[in-house]
Amino acid sequence: MEDTPKNTDNMVVLVAEDDPDDRFLIQQAFHESGISGALHFVEDGQQLLDYLFRRARHPDAASFSWPACILLDLNMPRKNGRQALREIREDPELKGLQVVVLTTSASKEDKKFCYELGVSGYVTKPGSFGELMDFMKKIETICENMAV
Repeated sequence: MEDTPKNTDNMVVLVAEDDPDDRFLIQQAFHESGISGALHFVEDGQQLLDYLFRRARHPDAASFSWPACILLDLNMPRKNGRQALREIREDPELKGLQVVVLTTSASKEDKKFCYELGVSGYVTKPGSFGELMDFMKKIETICENMAV
């Protein structure tokens, strides 16, 4: 039986990132890599959980599509990525979400913590725009496996 390519036109990647410059670069790399689908951004772990739980505190959550995967920064204000990841993995409806950590932290403890909670990948933020584009192409593969 032949594999049918998945339609990723409706694929949504949810990015939890507090830095506006990093959000801009991620958006540019996503689009310049030729990835179909959409990016949605939240600025901290609390907004991420509000989005996923469709809470009123995230005003656009009800209108946003369910994410195929999440790009998660660990170091954010209010609720950091570690706390948000733990809550995602503890919730029966959310624990199966694909989560890829994209962070400045190269800490062995952070990597161990995240992999123990079942992340799909852990990447230290690339140092160049070209490396970020290459990373986005890998993210497309991870996310398209979850796209509906």
